[in-house]
Amino acid sequence: MLRTATALIDASGLTVSLDHISFEEVIQQAGVSRSAAYRRWPYKDLFFSDLLKELARAARPAAVSGFEAAAVSIREIAMAHLDWLETPDGRHDLVLEMIRRAALNDFETMFGSTEWRTYLALHATFLSVADEELRNDLQAALATSERGFISRIADSWEQLAGLLGYRLRPEVQGSFEMIASLASATLRGLVIMALSTPEIASRRIQARPFGAAQTAEWSQVALTAASIAFAFLEPDPTIEWEDGRLAEVRRALGSLGAVRAENVSARSVSEAVRS
Repeated sequence: MLRTATALIDASGLTVSLDHISFEEVIQQAGVSRSAAYRRWPYKDLFFSDLLKELARAARPAAVSGFEAAAVSIREIAMAHLDWLETPDGRHDLVLEMIRRAALNDFETMFGSTEWRTYLALHATFLSVADEELRNDLQAALATSERGFISRIADSWEQLAGLLGYRLRPEVQGSFEMIASLASATLRGLVIMALSTPEIASRRIQARPFGAAQTAEWSQVALTAASIAFAFLEPDPTIEWEDGRLAEVRRALGSLGAVRAENVSARSVSEAVRS
């Protein structure tokens, strides 16, 4: 029976299940009348279809507060090492330190988030939804959510690269969206693996990767993020690090959190520095 059931699942895929959610309990906790709820959703299946679409289009990843805190963390790192901006080696070490800390922050945020687990589960199983129209709606909603999330990550990479004097390697023909997609895919893969293999989350090594000046504690996700970054990015030889630019970059790094809070485009700071 187990072999037969496994064969059936292999043929059709593991399905999304909301059996643990009670329609009646939702009505009660929402504080609405049963008559109003059943007028809107005469059948429970209609409610659960709308619930799946709501989960898919809610852009769950972009709503996780831990990612917003990363901007504050990066600002703190920058402000603690402003003197590193004065030399090419120092700027390289500053980029490494930002990646080392931010990548681990993002991993821990995702690993500890039930919202993220729901989002990943929906990605992995929506194709098994029997209703074709609902399946197509879920795919469209997830695609929209993903585009928004990747765009935000790409904006952050582009902003920091511009501030710290890095550009895309011409020979790679990549983009910041490609960096964001690869970094996000790797992060999610490590999170999924760590759910069953916790040592992935806890393992640290003492290393000086990518030409770092000092040995530091590196997580696997940080090593991966740095690998992706330096595969695509290189110092921009056209930038002159004169006193005026240094002052502007220091000011911009000091306002990273405030810029995001005021809904200013993430590109605007680095564009102002370039101009």
